[in-house]
Amino acid sequence: MLILGVESSCDETAAAVVRDGRDVLSNAVASQQDLHARFGGVVPEVACRAHIEAMTYIIDEALAGAGAAAGDIDAVAVVNGPGLVGALLIGLTAAKTFAWVHRLPLVPVNHVAAHVYAAHLPPGELEYPVVGLVASGGHTSLCHATSPGEVAFIGATIDDAAGEAFDKVAGILHLGYPGGPAIQRAAERGNPSAIRFPRALLGPDSLDFSFSGLKTAVLYHVCGQNGAARDAAERSDREIADVAASFQEAVVDVLVRKSLAACLRQGCRRLAVGGGVAANRRLREKLARAARRQGVHLCLPEVRYCTDNAAMVAGIAYHLLQRGRTALLDLDAVPQLSELMQGTSE
Repeated sequence: MLILGVESSCDETAAAVVRDGRDVLSNAVASQQDLHARFGGVVPEVACRAHIEAMTYIIDEALAGAGAAAGDIDAVAVVNGPGLVGALLIGLTAAKTFAWVHRLPLVPVNHVAAHVYAAHLPPGELEYPVVGLVASGGHTSLCHATSPGEVAFIGATIDDAAGEAFDKVAGILHLGYPGGPAIQRAAERGNPSAIRFPRALLGPDSLDFSFSGLKTAVLYHVCGQNGAARDAAERSDREIADVAASFQEAVVDVLVRKSLAACLRQGCRRLAVGGGVAANRRLREKLARAARRQGVHLCLPEVRYCTDNAAMVAGIAYHLLQRGRTALLDLDAVPQLSELMQGTSE
């Protein structure tokens, strides 16, 4: 079964063709990083215009890369949330149009659940049940998945997502955008123990996340508490590297601790990690060590499947389609994860 997946929840326009849920025949992505770099973050209006310009040729590229014609496709999958509402609507319109013209089933996909499924794409393979951590610019969530798409969310960020904190701290340090790779490069030259930044654990039993205080602690350390007494530009490369490494270590420590705590609480020996922050080398290293100590099997996707992509969307849709999870053409965008989870078993 060939499924065409469409993803436009934030600033990547993506389409992919996946066979039987795992065999990725094509995975086309148009990144908007250069468009948003001068703003230091994603501008929704700019993202939407770029999606409109890229969507048709990205779908064509995905079909061509798979060696498939429209008539070879068995179903169309599309992310309908969570994400930026305008961006979601563009992907939805494209997917619904394709499904209508070619008389194909339309499969709605939860973007966060798809990130968990990314660890199932080759060479990985997930067994269920599994605890999932999704850490990206828009989300930091923990869930318990009993099968592809059947997820119960057990933890979320109460303020900034981890990836958002990376972007904002990279801005404070004048390291550029996107912040994740920039912080990682700087951190490789620094001492992660140089500065003891706070780890917000939110109580001994909490599986929620908070990174706003950490971001503020970095700002105060670099610039002072009463106005910008000093700017990052006045600090040496070594000082910047130490701040980046210490900040990264604080984020990683919280993600690792909460993820393994979730496994313990759920009585689950499998952990899948997805989202853009899952590409961070320090996080992957510390998760691997902690998982081994706790006897947890760690499932990490290839780095190309960590950031937003449509292969994970088409892959998980194969399983949803088997369970009859299709939608009519009045399917709407649902920007908030909490709203998306209402009235669904996903």
